[in-house]
Amino acid sequence: MNNRENQLKAFNRLLDIMDDLREKCPWDKKQTLESLRHLTIEEVYELADAILDNDLEEVKKELGDVLLHLVFYAKIGSEKKAFDIADVANAISDKLIARHPHIYGDVKVKNEEEVKKNWEQLKLKEGKSSVLEGVPKSLPAVVKACRIQEKVAGVGFDWEKPEQVWEKVQEELSELNDEIIANNKENIEKEFGDVLFSMINYARFIGVNPENALEKTNKKFINRFRFLEKEAQKSGKNIAEMSLEEMDVYWENSKKYFK
Repeated sequence: MNNRENQLKAFNRLLDIMDDLREKCPWDKKQTLESLRHLTIEEVYELADAILDNDLEEVKKELGDVLLHLVFYAKIGSEKKAFDIADVANAISDKLIARHPHIYGDVKVKNEEEVKKNWEQLKLKEGKSSVLEGVPKSLPAVVKACRIQEKVAGVGFDWEKPEQVWEKVQEELSELNDEIIANNKENIEKEFGDVLFSMINYARFIGVNPENALEKTNKKFINRFRFLEKEAQKSGKNIAEMSLEEMDVYWENSKKYFK
């Protein structure tokens, strides 16, 4: 691994390259904060995929892409005379020091939960009007639900035991079933949302990241279904013309194949 001196040299090299690209490359010269935004979101999702796949070589590459975007935004900020990369680094450093008084001050904490509670209380002292103020509006719904629940738990608005949350899940499922029986379309959607929200909350209590869990299931389903398609093709069958019973044979085989 590289020592700190080599790490700083590598970062300086990236800054120099960014200066060159911004000055000489027609595409890079045209980019704005707004034009880069959707590309950055895509890069972060690609990083998330590599992390879930536990592909460390790919994680390294995707981190590089994300780092490039951070440097790019800072370069544009410096051109606007608003901020530069040093301002960005110093701002996050100052915030980390202020938010960790148990490291850089005389506050004592017993565990991770106390750190989280202190974090949220410190944000309110900094002038935040709400504990939920820092939850981005554009987050995917599952991730947003996680962040909402984590943040309110940080100020003590939470269940005490997993069993209580599971009871809430059962209650919401019962209410959903009642609306399905009544065929009330509008209320079915509301109650389904409540079921999802309560399940996401329960995941937090049993130590499961629901976004990761669902994406792993997505990947598992994709692998199994692609196996089904390939095996059907090998047998000269058109999957769209197969019966459900025929497809189920390949599906069960896919479970054994990927076990």
